[in-house]
Amino acid sequence: MAAAGEPFACLTCYDATTARWLARGGVHVLLVGDTAAEVVLGFDRTIDMPLEVLIALTAGVKRGAPSCVVMGDMPFMSYQADEAEGVRNAGRFLTQGLADVVKIEADASMAGLVERMTRAGIPVCAHVGSRPQRAALTSGYVSAGRTPQDAARVEEDARALEEAGAAMLLVEAVPPEVASRVVAGAKVPVIGIGAGPSCHGQVLVLQDLVGMSESPPAFAEPVARLGPEYERAASRWVEQVAQRRVGGVRFTMRGGGVESRPSGEG
Repeated sequence: MAAAGEPFACLTCYDATTARWLARGGVHVLLVGDTAAEVVLGFDRTIDMPLEVLIALTAGVKRGAPSCVVMGDMPFMSYQADEAEGVRNAGRFLTQGLADVVKIEADASMAGLVERMTRAGIPVCAHVGSRPQRAALTSGYVSAGRTPQDAARVEEDARALEEAGAAMLLVEAVPPEVASRVVAGAKVPVIGIGAGPSCHGQVLVLQDLVGMSESPPAFAEPVARLGPEYERAASRWVEQVAQRRVGGVRFTMRGGGVESRPSGEG
């Protein structure tokens, strides 16, 4: 699609049921992101995402949407400490997690890791620009590429990681002109998030898109308001239970029902 100039749609996803509906809606790529730490497990940071849980969630998404490209997001410290460990963990995403590609937050200094993963047969999406796993160094989530020097660094990171073998790039929270330069210089598909319209693909956190996030980022424009719908459904169920109106089809006894016992029998 990138080669044909056809934009492709990506969303985060964390379970098989949702994956099935997103696939029916035509979404091309499902990212099982470390944002699951926040939207599924209730943490305040993405770096608290356990590797084992994310691998299991990735497999569930692929089983729910086998026709979609499923991307497993390698969580904090699953690849940074040791290249060999990073390759092994990436391989687990493909074998146990059924992923088609793994995503790592990286810069030019991690080109060697991308090369080793690629050499092992693991397709890699290199995530440049704003990198949420580094939020502790920047006192929170921040944008990237907003000065000439930082913009040049984002472009160099993308170029070095592609040359190392990255099969895709993801650029996050940069000015549109920076993303456009990354796209112009890339020979692989580029996915954007908060990076303007020029990227080959676009991704958002699903909860931000459907109106279930309390405080979505400014670049995420909701297209639905499912949060209030969930609230209304829950409220109706509470009301029905209080009135003993559970609804649905009831089971019936077979063979004539329950015989009552004579009074006084034990």
